[in-house]
Amino acid sequence: MISYVRGELISVDADTIVVEAGQIGYNIRVPLSLPEQLPPIGAEVRIYTHFQVREDAMQLFGFLTRDDREIFRMLLGVSGVGPKVALGVLSVMTTDDLRFAVLSGDAKAIARAPGLGPKTAQKVILELKDKLDLEEAFEKRLEHTEEGTKPGTAASDARGETVEALTALGYSATEALRAVRGVENAEEMDVEELLKQALKGLSLF
Repeated sequence: MISYVRGELISVDADTIVVEAGQIGYNIRVPLSLPEQLPPIGAEVRIYTHFQVREDAMQLFGFLTRDDREIFRMLLGVSGVGPKVALGVLSVMTTDDLRFAVLSGDAKAIARAPGLGPKTAQKVILELKDKLDLEEAFEKRLEHTEEGTKPGTAASDARGETVEALTALGYSATEALRAVRGVENAEEMDVEELLKQALKGLSLF
């Protein structure tokens, strides 16, 4: 119903912000990690929103990117996970970290979220694993963290292929990603050289 709210940032609390748009102040629930990423009070912001209607309340949940909102909605699709728990997950880990935790079966990392125990963390992995793709997860992380190198370029393709090669060798997605990102001047290497250097790095862990 409400795709996003763009307007003046009026106030910021730990898990709630108010954005004024069209002379209406929107009270928006957000992950605990979001306020520190916001501009100063009075600046214009665009918050991507998820609108939830219940019998006893209507609530807006807000995120800085469409990707954050997409992952939030995926979490809501997991049985036993409501908005409070989904916000808790995104308060302690980024969407990129969550993707790789799911793909590598790292329940311990997901269980760090408040209100989410080991059993529910396993359920998140079970129900989301088939909805996520390793190559896409790697490309999104590159898109989020590296300026100037976009998914689809030769550099990102080589990194993606190297991660896939490492996972085929038995390493977890998290280990593979860490190894590839730890290689200096990786953007100048082809897959073969990048794989060699990543394997050297893994042998030191």
